[in-house]
This record gives sequence, structure tokens and C-alpha cells, in this order.
Amino acid sequence: MSCQKTAHCHAPCGQDRRLAGVTRAAVLERFTLLFPLWTLLAAALALPCPWLFTWLQGPLIVLALALVMLGMGLELELADFQRVLRRPGPPALGVAAQFLVMPALAALVAALLRLPPPLAVGLILVGCCPGGTASNVVTLIARADVALSVVMTTLSTLAAVLLTPLLTGLLAGRYVPVDGWKLLLDVLQVVLLPGALGLVLKRGVPGVARRLGPVMPPLAVLAIVLIVASIVGSQRQALLEQGPLLLLAALLLHGGGFFLGWLIPALLGQPQPVRRTVSIEVGMQNSGLAVVLARSGFAASPLTALPGAISAVVHAVLGSVLASWWRLKLPG
Repeated sequence: MSCQKTAHCHAPCGQDRRLAGVTRAAVLERFTLLFPLWTLLAAALALPCPWLFTWLQGPLIVLALALVMLGMGLELELADFQRVLRRPGPPALGVAAQFLVMPALAALVAALLRLPPPLAVGLILVGCCPGGTASNVVTLIARADVALSVVMTTLSTLAAVLLTPLLTGLLAGRYVPVDGWKLLLDVLQVVLLPGALGLVLKRGVPGVARRLGPVMPPLAVLAIVLIVASIVGSQRQALLEQGPLLLLAALLLHGGGFFLGWLIPALLGQPQPVRRTVSIEVGMQNSGLAVVLARSGFAASPLTALPGAISAVVHAVLGSVLASWWRLKLPG
């Protein structure tokens, strides 16, 4: 029996519900795509009004990042991994570039700019982190290979369980003692466990995963924005003093990452979508993870978390500008 709406009937019919669902999905998608704007606005607001964001501290920051990683687990598809097995070259190239280019660039920039030890360690920690989930959104905007981006983010996140503590200890040990085991346990706690939970939910309780799926990307964006604004607000005075130097360091790190991430696959003859995807994956780091690890592993020096907050703003803006230019000026 079809729905016959009358003047006395206020219940939405099936078509109205579908239209409402499409409208909600469009709003959530638009909110997600505008994540660089939200990050920039929140960071700017945190300077005059830090109290709006500084309530997000300690375990709450860890929980916020865990929410991001849970969302990534819900995005995983078995078909993506099957495609990697058939053509493993591009993702392997991207992950190798991720952990060769960014740690080396971070250490080089820290040395060239003679950053104070806490800021140098924080920048190196950013460089040693895996690709961020925001790169998947930017890859979509750039008309690159979204599935490859998701696979690369996943593989670099898994590799980070060992490589992030190892590389941080190797490169940052000249500045301060680095507890590699503590970093390893932190990475397991905030990366591997939530991501695995998301994958288990998708495979074991697909109905719940389907309902959570559409809201997880905007929630992840909100979590990243709040983490960044919290660090900016809590380190307001240091940022006002060190801001120009840190901004330059982040621009050099991420700008170099985007450029080398594009150049390496180009020199190896990879097609345009692969070049764009690797560039975005290498240039955009999981800065939220860097902030959490800095807060946990280097608690004696709160400044260590500041480069991660600046990094999140810089790579979001650079990545979105680059992706928009690719989308408008270059063929897909």
C-alpha cells in the first residue's frame, strides 16, 4: 500500500526519507571535504580563546585519536588488499617513500633551522609518523587513486608500529633520550587496537558498521580539529614566540614531502594518478598521532607536541590547495 500524504499526515513517506538521507549524506560529505578550513579556523580561534579547546587534555586526546583510527578500520575493504597483491608496486613505493623521505627531511630541517631540542624532537616525531587519514579525503579531491590512498595509509600505519619508535629513537636521540618501548606501546594502544576494532566491526557486525560508516569521517575531522586547537591553545605563549620559525619548519617539511612524493614515482614512470596519490600520502602525516606520542613519551617537555599541531594545519592547507589545483588544472 503506497503512502498517501494528506493535510493531517505528518509522517514522511519512503521517498521523503530517502531524500532526507541523501541530504544528510551530502552535508556530512561537505563538512568532511572542508576539513582544512575547520582546522585553520579552530587554530586561529584557539589563540585568543584557548579555553574553548584546552579542556581536551590527557586521556581525552588519546580517545579522540582512537576514534579517528576506528573510523579508518571501518573504511577497510578486503578488495583493496586483493588489488595490492595483484599490483604491489605503487603501495610499496609509497610506503617506502613515506618512511625514507619524511624522517630524513624532518631531521634535516630541524638541524638547518637549529630548532630548540623540544621542537626538533617534535618535528622529527611528525616526520616519523605514518600517513594521515585526512590524505584519503585530499586524494578524492585531487582525482587521484582513493583505494590506493586507503591501502597506503593502512600499510604505513601498520609499519609505524615498529618504524615510528625506531626512527624517532635513531634521529631524535641526539637531542633527548627516547624511550622506544614506551613509544611502541603508545602506538599499539592508539593505532593498532582501534583500527583492528573497526575492521572486526565491519566484518562481524556489518549492520552496525554500515550505520557508523557515514558519520565516522566527519567525526574524525572533528577529532583532529579539536586535538590541533587544544595544543595551540595550551601552548599559546610558546606559539606566539616560536610561531614563525615553526611555521617555516612545517612548510619546508610538508612542502618537500609533497614535491618528493610526486617526483619519485614520476622518475620511475608511474602514471599521473599514482604520482598524485603518493605525493599526498608522503606530504600528509598523522599529526594527531605525533601530538599524542609527544604528550605521552615526552611529557616533561610540553613544547614537543607543538610541531604536531602546526603540522596538522600546514599539511591540511597545502594538501587541499594542491589537490584543488590538480582537480581544476590537470586532467584526471
